[in-house]
Amino acid sequence: MTESKSDSRPRRDAAGRVVVLADLIGVVVAGLVIGLLVLLLFDGVFSFIGAGRIGRSNGWLAVILPAWLFAEDFRAWHGGPARFVAAAVAAGVGIASGLLAAGIAVDLPPLAGGGIGAAAFALVYATVWFHGVRWLDNRTG
Repeated sequence: MTESKSDSRPRRDAAGRVVVLADLIGVVVAGLVIGLLVLLLFDGVFSFIGAGRIGRSNGWLAVILPAWLFAEDFRAWHGGPARFVAAAVAAGVGIASGLLAAGIAVDLPPLAGGGIGAAAFALVYATVWFHGVRWLDNRTG
């Protein structure tokens, strides 16, 4: 049996930048799911020991792993103002989308409502960042 080299996700170029939007979205979704599962686990443990009810932690914490990925990609786009403008626009649009989604889900427990807001933020940020930084870099460079 021959071994095949598996592709690492997300695929990156020589500078370390993510090159495929689907990879970025996939890793963001995986990070959100992992973050929500960890929060649910913590909630379950605290509920079990009588320190609260399940679903009461803030679901926005699920954005920690995707934010780490965004920071890595931001660093990989060294040089030039494109990354700062793209990050600012993506953050503004992403935060507005996340707050809107969380506001619509206000009747849900904080873990679910915050998780929906975190997901909206991360997916919008990833899309705007990916296309925005490339478009701006092509215009300035």
